[in-house]
Amino acid sequence: MEFWKTKRLEELNPEEWESLCDGCGKCCLNKIIDDETDELYYTNAACKLLDRDACHCRHYSERFTFVPGCAAITPDNIASLTWLPDSCAYVRLFQGRDLPSWHPLVTGSKEAMHAAGMSVKGKAVCETKVRYLEDHIVLWPLKDVD
Repeated sequence: MEFWKTKRLEELNPEEWESLCDGCGKCCLNKIIDDETDELYYTNAACKLLDRDACHCRHYSERFTFVPGCAAITPDNIASLTWLPDSCAYVRLFQGRDLPSWHPLVTGSKEAMHAAGMSVKGKAVCETKVRYLEDHIVLWPLKDVD
């Protein structure tokens, strides 16, 4: 059943909410906000906890202990998380859009997402290997395809 088409975000149970996450890993990329312009820039430097091949957090349930700045995405704060990419399922549904054709809830696996180039797989580096974030600014996380 396509629950995301019949329920509002705030009506989802915890399992439904978590299943909306496509596991792309883009939210785990370090971002830079220009102090003068407030412009947001994505980098390919991923959180040290992100398994960059499987595109999931190695310590998801304890991530806030390891990374205090990690943000929980909830129905209550989705509107304020302006750094999430437009391809994010939470953002898409909040904007009144549908899930993309490559989303794991639509296809049954993450393979279509990876094939569409919508995940960090093969594109990210670990933040601990990065000296200057400015040298790692990328545009690909902004890609949003159906």
